[in-house]
Amino acid sequence: MTTSLRSTLDFLLYDWLQAETLNARERFADHSRETFDAVLDTCERIAREKYAPFNRTVDMQEPHFDGERVTLPQATKDAYDAYAASGMLSAAQDYDIGGMQLPYTVDAAANAFFAVASISISSSLLSVGNANLLMVHGTDVQKKVFALNEFSGRFSGTMCLSEPQAGSSLSDVATRAVPDEAPSVAPDGSVPWDQDPLGPRYRLTGNKMWISSGEHDLSENIVHLVLAKIPGPDGKLVPGTRGISLFIVPKKLVDTEGQLTGVRNDVALAGLNHKLGWRGTTNTLLNFGEGKYPVQGRAGAVGYLVGQPGKGLACMFHMMNEARIGIGMAATMLGLAGYYASLDYAKNRPQGRLMGASGKDAGQPQVRIIEHADVKRMLLAQKSYGEGALALNLFCARLVDEQHTGVSEAADEARLLLEVLTPIAKSWPSEFCLEANSLAIQIHGGYGYTRDFPVEQYWRDNRLNMIHEGTHGIQAADLLGRKVLMENGRGMQLLAARMQATMAQAAAVPELAACAAQLGDALQQVGAATQAAWATGNPAEALANAVPYMQAFGHTVLAWVWLDVALATLRVDATLSVAASAGRMGAARYFYHYELPKIAAWLNVVNGRDMTCAALSEEAF
Repeated sequence: MTTSLRSTLDFLLYDWLQAETLNARERFADHSRETFDAVLDTCERIAREKYAPFNRTVDMQEPHFDGERVTLPQATKDAYDAYAASGMLSAAQDYDIGGMQLPYTVDAAANAFFAVASISISSSLLSVGNANLLMVHGTDVQKKVFALNEFSGRFSGTMCLSEPQAGSSLSDVATRAVPDEAPSVAPDGSVPWDQDPLGPRYRLTGNKMWISSGEHDLSENIVHLVLAKIPGPDGKLVPGTRGISLFIVPKKLVDTEGQLTGVRNDVALAGLNHKLGWRGTTNTLLNFGEGKYPVQGRAGAVGYLVGQPGKGLACMFHMMNEARIGIGMAATMLGLAGYYASLDYAKNRPQGRLMGASGKDAGQPQVRIIEHADVKRMLLAQKSYGEGALALNLFCARLVDEQHTGVSEAADEARLLLEVLTPIAKSWPSEFCLEANSLAIQIHGGYGYTRDFPVEQYWRDNRLNMIHEGTHGIQAADLLGRKVLMENGRGMQLLAARMQATMAQAAAVPELAACAAQLGDALQQVGAATQAAWATGNPAEALANAVPYMQAFGHTVLAWVWLDVALATLRVDATLSVAASAGRMGAARYFYHYELPKIAAWLNVVNGRDMTCAALSEEAF
């Protein structure tokens, strides 16, 4: 499994994305192919030793809550400690805070090994995103006390948005935050609430639901980033998202050096949610400020304001966008894990005989199922989805590096391209790599439904990613309702220009000319559908079919990625194995022959602003 993944990563990183050229930039000047490979080697080894052997263990031995504390398998703690010790939590950070200044492109590739080995053992995705947010929006003290301790693994982090009554509808957040005007929680009791060195100090009350890694003993402390509303002068909460602020709410209170004070904050685990997948990660309902752990004799969780009051959602989007790309990568790696498992099974399982001129000859020995055309179809579908999604996610990671280290115009282009591609990077793998997992089960036949093989777990784990960090409907509304329109459509224009550049190259290559023309037609269809959706200017009509639009948009983006990967394959063919090159070209052809033609059906309802779904009365169901 990891051998196949490593060779794919090496090709995408070095032959396609030219990751070594990043070393010419000042930030990455100390790096080389050797240092990048050393990071990949280390992560591959830790994933093989500490993660992969325990993927089934954490699925079977779910987190247990006895009313006081949560118990996880020892393997989870061992994996967490090994990951923290590797330095990967802070790999992309500055040297002066203990980081490696590793390009995010390489960081994302290295983390793929952990995701393919066991997606639910580690909670590093949220801890790193939490700390990255604080490095951008936090004060110097907040960075030192909270972010740096998360990067070291001493603390871990969460993202607390959803509430039982609100779900993804953040306008309806009801958690309250009021200034903590009582004596300070500082030992001397002398610091006014608005002059606390950790940030303006508030008391929070409310409930947060679906909080991943919300309670455990893996780290010394848990740093909750919590969305809440500060009441107005009338004591009422401001409706909508304008009134949302962001707060640091540590599980255990700390001093200005990040040391525990011995005081437990008023954050209580109300219960665990037992989902069908990601069972190794605690998923929690947290009560803030209910009084179970009173601070200074009274209820209310102590929280420190991040950024400006009422601007919390803008801060949180920094973490949400990072998490969305992370979920896209998680979905991708689960799709590939299923692909590798079903490929191995297909190569070893004898069943049936091939059809000849006179039908099947029962006197002949059985063939391995990989020799059947339909099994090859299912394997090629998985390969085209999984490796295509991996390429897309690494391309997005490359855009992050460009945004942070490129010259100003290139950096701004990367920012805008990321805005447009983030809904695709999250949702497309969540849908089509889940389909890959379904095909992996199908290849296993009846055995695929049993726990004798891992593919049923991969499907269960991946089914969560269609919900994680916003449903398809939310991502699609973001894409068609905001991203393709923002800055007068410039992001869409930049993406189209990238596609056209690839098409121009491919048109000159006989093997790829037909694909280039097909992609040009698809791009034209997406552009026309974008205009047709908004022809009346009515958002209700435009967005009624936002998900089919996003599916077509995503397939067009993936077709472009595959065409670009095919060009790279032909360019470096002499240095690659013949089989690997044939596999990539076969997956590209599969995508163009079997997948890209689907966009016409998706866009048909978009072009006509079809209201079949939106207009049907509730009673008719």
